[in-house]
Amino acid sequence: MINRPRRLRNSDSLRSIVRETILNKEDLVYPVFVKDGQGVKEAISSMPGQYRFSVDTLKTECEEVVKLGIKSILIFGLASHKDDTGTESHNPNGAVQNAIRMIKKDFPDVVVMTDVCVCGYTNHGHCGIVHDDYVQNDETLKVLQNMALSHAEAGADIVAPSAMMDGQVAAIREILDKNSFQRVSIMAYSAKYYSACYGPFREAADSAPQFGNRATYQMDIGNTREAMKEIDIDIAEGADIVMVKPAMLYMDIIAKAKERSLVPMAAYNVSGEYAMIKAAAANGWIDEKRVMMEMLLSLKRAGTDLIITYFAKDAAAEIEKLKD
Repeated sequence: MINRPRRLRNSDSLRSIVRETILNKEDLVYPVFVKDGQGVKEAISSMPGQYRFSVDTLKTECEEVVKLGIKSILIFGLASHKDDTGTESHNPNGAVQNAIRMIKKDFPDVVVMTDVCVCGYTNHGHCGIVHDDYVQNDETLKVLQNMALSHAEAGADIVAPSAMMDGQVAAIREILDKNSFQRVSIMAYSAKYYSACYGPFREAADSAPQFGNRATYQMDIGNTREAMKEIDIDIAEGADIVMVKPAMLYMDIIAKAKERSLVPMAAYNVSGEYAMIKAAAANGWIDEKRVMMEMLLSLKRAGTDLIITYFAKDAAAEIEKLKD
């Protein structure tokens, strides 16, 4: 007798009822860039289809996002003023803080996440306070605390420390609890690798380092056990969600982390991964929508619960089509 697995592949309907992994709109988190001003919608050249918004134009974008059924937005800010300590990052009237207030007022059901890092707010472009060309860990924690607290005060549901400073989750949990924000969650960029895939983001957020690199605080690309260690530490310090970044090139890390952790697992499908697919599609080398959906489904299959992706709107539209 021949074993015939193909029996279950004979039609679209048959394949769909035995599919093991399903991508849902609720899995998607849409990253947005916000800056001061009015009527701003600036195209990001290295990320086709992505923009920098002022708060008023972000409102229009949010209307579309909500109609598509996307439940979560992750906000990144561009500084109107930069200095060596990133003071604009915790300005209560900064672009991010105003964007949070707008979304929670006009779209109260949207889960608002905010990136907590000062690379876009410092004049040197590093993710913390610098002395003698070295990022100072413990001094940076105080700035991250102030930034996270300002986001919580504006109404953020989840703050996401991404600076890769030792102790950042514990420091932020402490300041939030001290100020009666026990209900605000922390999504930790736990395994954030020193990747070559962040280039387009640095254009989008104007956050490129002005000297050196970020290898002394972001993770070495060859390390797996260190990623598990970072994830374990963040959970012990109070992280409610942990993240692996980038996503596509680190699916093995996602899978291993999922096996050992009971907290939700997020992955960041980063700017370079997005740009590569966009560029290949623009040249006619791949079917963009098919590759997009295959990649996102693969991330879900690897163990990701939340996928932060610039493809969120396009993917949500494709998921809706599949229902029809």
